[in-house]
Amino acid sequence: MNQNTPQALKRRIPKVKDLAPLLQFKRLDFSTATRLKRASTINDLRRIAKRRTPKAPFDYADGGAEAEITLRRARQAFVDLEFRPGVLRNVKSVDLRTDVLGRTAAMPFGIAPTGFTRMMQSEGEYAGSRAAEAAGIPYTLSTMGTASIEDVAAAAPSGRNWFQLYLWTDRDRSMELIERASKAGNDTLLVTVDTPVGGARLRDVRNGMTIPPALTLKTLLDASYRPAWWFNFLTREPLAFASLSRYSGTVADLVDSMFDATLTFDDLDWLRETWKGNLVVKGIQTVDDARRVVDHGADGIVISNHGGRQLDRAPVPLHLLPEIASVLKGKTCIMLDTGIMSGGDIIAALALGADFTLIGRAYLYGLMAGGRRGVDRSIEILRGEMVRTMKLLGVNRIADLNSEHVRQPNN
Repeated sequence: MNQNTPQALKRRIPKVKDLAPLLQFKRLDFSTATRLKRASTINDLRRIAKRRTPKAPFDYADGGAEAEITLRRARQAFVDLEFRPGVLRNVKSVDLRTDVLGRTAAMPFGIAPTGFTRMMQSEGEYAGSRAAEAAGIPYTLSTMGTASIEDVAAAAPSGRNWFQLYLWTDRDRSMELIERASKAGNDTLLVTVDTPVGGARLRDVRNGMTIPPALTLKTLLDASYRPAWWFNFLTREPLAFASLSRYSGTVADLVDSMFDATLTFDDLDWLRETWKGNLVVKGIQTVDDARRVVDHGADGIVISNHGGRQLDRAPVPLHLLPEIASVLKGKTCIMLDTGIMSGGDIIAALALGADFTLIGRAYLYGLMAGGRRGVDRSIEILRGEMVRTMKLLGVNRIADLNSEHVRQPNN
């Protein structure tokens, strides 16, 4: 170096006292709380969940139908969109509250119905409903849930609990479920209409997935490095379903034997007369069907392809959303699920016309990663991402989001 080299850039031998502040080794901590705290995204939670959960239950939550083309396309739709931020706005404060079906939710998403949830992690529906209650968002119990309607209501008595219904061929059993849901305080019924038969979920077939999981040589080997899951599964109450007795067999066999392939819009009329609360139809995949269910009395719709778990190469909900919103915005509550893995995804869906969204896998990854604390963490991650995205878009309130904030490919 020449004589004009700044003093700060001249080489010197480091002194021990200078190195000391840099040598800060972190104490090893393998606790669940620390592991969850280090998770910054839903994908981080997914990686933890995959390590901690046996293959069959994890794949049941993670997988889709057939070649999983629908599943990949639904996710890619969110990846491909472009945000259009506004600058020089005062975004010191952001309000995530939104009205959904007559009540205010603290955030613009709720927890979607998921089947066999306690099989994925033994706290299951109890963790989901309590986390939703604490966060001020709706929780939806599935007909295929592994806790009863009454037990979930008791676990989260101050929460906003919804119930998802599959209409059975046996209308008396459907009526019994409707009455139980109403008596337990559920104000909204989501009727799922895209399951005349079960989808071909090939991961489940290849894993030999049964209800409950069978203790075969393969599963015992899988359990050898996931002892916490098996300890919880074997030492807590056996799976009990929201709507049916104990069942042994494959998931596909259960769906095919239980659900009604003869459903028509007349059945929706019967349901509208029977259920006095909010009625939402889940599984809408065309504009015409969206119009028709509203004409038959639906208070809301969920644009959904069942998380890519039914018909492979089905329509992508996010692509369909603007067209449905152009026809039905303001006439019914438009919800969307499938493919949501971040708070930015939720904000994008709202900007494109959704009134509300539902998360399934995004919450299940948290559940499998750490039970109730994991669900809390998944909600916390989504909340932080939504706030940050809105601030960067220059938006303070959910109601101010519109199509000018998002551009989809070819639009």
